[in-house]
Amino acid sequence: MCPWIARSALRMHRHGPGLLTIMTCCSAPCSKKGSLRLLTSPRSPGQVSPALAGGPSGSGFGPSDITICVLGSPTSYLSVLLEGGNQCPGNMLLCLSPAWLSKVPSEMHPGESSLLVFKAVTFELGGRTTLEEFAPPRRVTYFTGCFGPCKVQGQSAAELARDLDCPTGGSGELARLLEDKLMTRQLMDQQAQIAVPPTLAFTFKRPLPLRNVTEEEHVRMVELSGREGQDNLLQEEITAFLQGGAMESYSQVVVKPSGWRWSGAQAVSFHAKSEQGCVLQAVLTLLETLEEEESILLEAFIPTAQIVRPGPPEINTSLCNMSPCANLAIRICAVVCRSRKDQPLLSKVVCGMGRSDKPVKHQATVPQTLESSLRQWGLKDEAQVAAIHSQIKEKAEAAMKAFMDMEASLSAEQRGGRRAQTDVIGVDFLLGSEDQVLQLVALEMNSQLCLETCSIFESMGRVVGVPAGEAARPLVETMLRRAQCHLMEGKHVLVIGAGGVSKKFVWEAARDYGLKIHLVESDPNHFASQLVQTFIHYDTTDHKRDEEHAQRLLELVRERGLRLDGCLSYWDDCMVLTALVCEGLGLRCSSPTAMRVAKQKSRTHLHLLRRRKEGARWPSAALYAVPCCHLESHADVERAASHLSFPGVMKLEYGAGAVGVKLVEDAQQCHLHFNKISRDLQDDSDHPGIGLGWGNAMLLMEYVSGTEHDVDLVVYEGRMLGAFVSDNGPTRVPNFTETAACMPTCLPRDREAQLIRAAYQCCLGCGLTDGVFNVELKLTAAGPKLIEINPRMGGFYLRDWIQEIYGVDIMLASVMVACGVVPLLPARSHPRTNLVGVMCLVSQHLQALKSTASLETLQALHERGVIRLNLLDDELVSSEYEEPYCNVACASSSRREACLKLLGLCQVLGIDSPHYPVTHFLSHFK
Repeated sequence: MCPWIARSALRMHRHGPGLLTIMTCCSAPCSKKGSLRLLTSPRSPGQVSPALAGGPSGSGFGPSDITICVLGSPTSYLSVLLEGGNQCPGNMLLCLSPAWLSKVPSEMHPGESSLLVFKAVTFELGGRTTLEEFAPPRRVTYFTGCFGPCKVQGQSAAELARDLDCPTGGSGELARLLEDKLMTRQLMDQQAQIAVPPTLAFTFKRPLPLRNVTEEEHVRMVELSGREGQDNLLQEEITAFLQGGAMESYSQVVVKPSGWRWSGAQAVSFHAKSEQGCVLQAVLTLLETLEEEESILLEAFIPTAQIVRPGPPEINTSLCNMSPCANLAIRICAVVCRSRKDQPLLSKVVCGMGRSDKPVKHQATVPQTLESSLRQWGLKDEAQVAAIHSQIKEKAEAAMKAFMDMEASLSAEQRGGRRAQTDVIGVDFLLGSEDQVLQLVALEMNSQLCLETCSIFESMGRVVGVPAGEAARPLVETMLRRAQCHLMEGKHVLVIGAGGVSKKFVWEAARDYGLKIHLVESDPNHFASQLVQTFIHYDTTDHKRDEEHAQRLLELVRERGLRLDGCLSYWDDCMVLTALVCEGLGLRCSSPTAMRVAKQKSRTHLHLLRRRKEGARWPSAALYAVPCCHLESHADVERAASHLSFPGVMKLEYGAGAVGVKLVEDAQQCHLHFNKISRDLQDDSDHPGIGLGWGNAMLLMEYVSGTEHDVDLVVYEGRMLGAFVSDNGPTRVPNFTETAACMPTCLPRDREAQLIRAAYQCCLGCGLTDGVFNVELKLTAAGPKLIEINPRMGGFYLRDWIQEIYGVDIMLASVMVACGVVPLLPARSHPRTNLVGVMCLVSQHLQALKSTASLETLQALHERGVIRLNLLDDELVSSEYEEPYCNVACASSSRREACLKLLGLCQVLGIDSPHYPVTHFLSHFK
């Protein structure tokens, strides 16, 4: 074992909010209460049966638990560990020694291994830590650590990470590439188009071929045939480089090695450009120690730019004369994480300052913000500072993208495993100048230095109560997402009801997640039949016979020998049937009674209103219910009209998509609308998918004024794990068809909290304890009022928008709940963008949808990132009782800008018109 590990943290204490102190201990773990939790007796890591990896744990941990494991020094990963303790308390583990882990053959993936953890420091909310031992051991669902040149520990981490069946945040193989300065510099220069120092590289037996420099590029590579007899070649190349045009504006050069063995300032030397003999000697000295795969870099020493004049907010601002602060150099450290959909995301920028005539090193500077550094350097213009930050973001993310693209071209063996990928990098920049223009120059990428520097910066902020977690938050979200996808891979899920075109994403996402879907569907020719593991044709359209259907489906499951992990539905009509099947199979779901209460709209409200009479304590869900009456005859209509206040709203009891909904002003209008619906919408064949399989009974409820909102909830065992609020624009009265929407909500935080609380209480009040639910409410001056509960995931664009804005896939969350796996959702953070969208209706936009806003045009705009398109139907057929054809949305960092972009597009595409005034529909979002 590494001597440092033998001496170090077997006791970890919390000192103030989020401050961690590692105490040395002379021998075994201390027995002081609170410092060590021994869950079992000691065990031998080398004697592990593969069965231990999946069985129920005496410590309360089982095969469905998230276990994110970090192997290495807590210094390097402190920000990750603390943020992990906040996002997934008890599931973020630090292993201080490789001996605390063991590999066993994978039961699911032959040729790969599962990683088990016997002992670890667990991180909880607020930085509280506990040293724990696990028997049976916990199965690791995400592994990362120091895979680079970390002496003994790094080698062990790299070996443990190789060919695991769980995701890893790197590998020894990838760390070698990331720590190879020549490799990453060529990627930044050639692929990312980022300025780098003019560089001459001497290489020796490189494993991956890199193409040589072109005239426009700044990195020249010379392959050496050996270590001996290279003096003449070296002399010629060095002379040509130092006297070439690329070095004309530089007076000093740096000689340094490149390779994962070399870190920090080891063997780095600085020389005047005129001292060619000294430069040659420095190269020859390094050549003696050069190993295969390594290189020697001769590069320009980049002088610090002079202070800029105040001017327009572009980074390419002209430079002025010397200033009192011109002898300061700034080293900019950017942390970039792999985010959702494999997109790079800048998470943190910190800086170090030092003398401009010497290199500014990570370990030799005190980290501070970019703003503070530029201010000390003499730049105080906020617009210019913002422009520099924007350039750092663009270039750092481009560097990460270039590395990710290179990584994707490697084989699984070259990456160190099928699931190995780099999830975080650091990029170092200097502020230089070219032709009197301020320029960011990228020095290198690294695996841990920038992350460690940001951790140190955030730890200083905790002393004065500055919120922390920015640097690691996207990384921890990625860890959680990959760990949860790993847990769900291969799960067998019964889905009842395929739905329409708007649910097509379900089958695509299931394939991407590796889910095994067994689909029950009434239509034998449904397109989804070809996209699932098993297709079971069974007619469920008559939902008045759901108990019979449930028994038959249970028989079909047994006949096919299906071993199911979960069962759910995304289709309104099938929610009660799904609950009955889950009950029969013993799978997790809200009860059939709760589903029946939620499915029937008047029953939902009356059930909640009765809770007030039952003496439910305040705040009662009855506060949010609206008086209403069930209608099956004209006598019911007359009775309801005499009890309720007008105006009112009539709708189908089991309806969906606002089909058949109408504002009524008096009893006469109620009778007329009841007649019309009774005649036009009698059974499922009249309008499939809107709930007529349950009958065409209606209800009358009092009209509630206010703004309309959706709240999508993730609930597990009655606990709310996530809530997402969106706003709807004014509807097209009297039919209440949705017109526009935005997310995040425009509401102040207290009003948003009211909506979330109301939605959650209404779900619990109806008995909905497990699932993802969509709750429609109106926000009145006196607080929220319930419209209806959809006991399934939100439809239309909601899943797509929530994923884009918050990084949460409620589709995956719903499957996890159904399989009895607790979804760990990212901590509530600043939304990543604003989305504002408008619905297109065939009755209003047929001409545009055939010409200026054709599907081909909309899809092209979507692919270019101009709009976000959600197709909800595949036929351009107009009808009296219509649902939206598609939703067209625009994104922006500001809601106002998103509205303006959308309005302009709608005008160009012909979606906006006097009969469909988009300006009015967006009026709630200003």
